[in-house]
Amino acid sequence: MKFEALMLRGLFLACVTVCGLILGAMLTTTPSGAHFAASNSVAAILLAAPSSCALPPDGVVCPLAGG
Repeated sequence: MKFEALMLRGLFLACVTVCGLILGAMLTTTPSGAHFAASNSVAAILLAAPSSCALPPDGVVCPLAGG
């Protein structure tokens, strides 16, 4: 077998392995929203929410401070 064929086969197996690990990680993790829904605690949701708007205040997305 040629060296190029061995390299391509090894690259294919490495890519399949990485994709399998990523898929397994996506299927086994629980999103943080599910934790909040299971806890039934408004305080937990409010503690996780940011206290200020991440965008510059423009009056549409974020309310203006002056009114």
